Amino acid sequence: MEFRKLGKTGFNISEVSLGTWQLGSKWGEPFDEQDAIKTLEAAYQSGVNYFDTADIYQDGLSEHAVGQFLKSHPEVHYSTKIGRRIEPHTVSNYTPDNLIAFVESSLNNMDVDSLDLVLLHCPPTAVYYDPTVFATLDELKAEGKIKNYGVSVERVEEAIKALQFDISAVEIIFNMFRLRPAENFFRLAQEHNVGILARVPLASGLLSGKYTAQTQFGKEDHRNFNRNGESFDKGETFSGVDYLTGIKAADELKQRLGTDDLAGMALRYILMYDAVSAVIPGASKPEQITQNAAAAKLPAFTAEQMQIVTDVYNKYIKNPVEYLW
Repeated sequence: MEFRKLGKTGFNISEVSLGTWQLGSKWGEPFDEQDAIKTLEAAYQSGVNYFDTADIYQDGLSEHAVGQFLKSHPEVHYSTKIGRRIEPHTVSNYTPDNLIAFVESSLNNMDVDSLDLVLLHCPPTAVYYDPTVFATLDELKAEGKIKNYGVSVERVEEAIKALQFDISAVEIIFNMFRLRPAENFFRLAQEHNVGILARVPLASGLLSGKYTAQTQFGKEDHRNFNRNGESFDKGETFSGVDYLTGIKAADELKQRLGTDDLAGMALRYILMYDAVSAVIPGASKPEQITQNAAAAKLPAFTAEQMQIVTDVYNKYIKNPVEYLW
């Protein structure tokens, strides 16, 4: 495993790290703490030293599992995300009192004195125009409650706007079906010494290359109920790509890249961009993170292979995805 600097945090983190939305469960299934610990341990044994969690994942159980793991592996770094507990999820509820309460809750869940990195969890766009929000985070940092802060975003414009504040990292959707962040934002982030965590790297599994038009997803799986943004931003599900269109694009990528391991190549593609600090695929079982970590060892893409990805993106994905996020 190779390691990269995570912006102003100064943390050297594994270029393939672990997102914990699914930790200890598949989407819609009950949380299993033993599966969670086994997955974290498998990640660690594969060279992963960075975990991304959130207070809303499994209602705090994901944070708790990561916190327990830290007790025996204090050298591991992590981020947690706050804000999605707000109801209704509006800018007016991003008050200092709420932000402080969320941080205190995460400190308790993880049983730590200070949080490595706190990210606002895809807040409304108007939050980026409210300096009080970031001033509160500055105060929490000065008090030692958090070591660093940043944002998890839906849109490139939000990521760019956030650079005016003292953020250390941005978590953003970037994958073979979501190329726009690389056009301008990556350069700006590097200029501001801001780390980038690439989330949803497999487009909710579309870029595994294993799905077909007949694939069925569980009733409680967001890939079943959020394809049109019924519950949260549409871009979180299949990266906003129409499902059947994504199947065609993934099949063409497999054929033109000459691979049956599209998931591995999709992760390796992201690592071709040196602005990316880490890619954070999720895993619900230990074997999944072992497979994901192996992607870091794959050969670098050739110029021809990079162009194939661009060609497929332009053919199937760019319109309308690029113009929405």
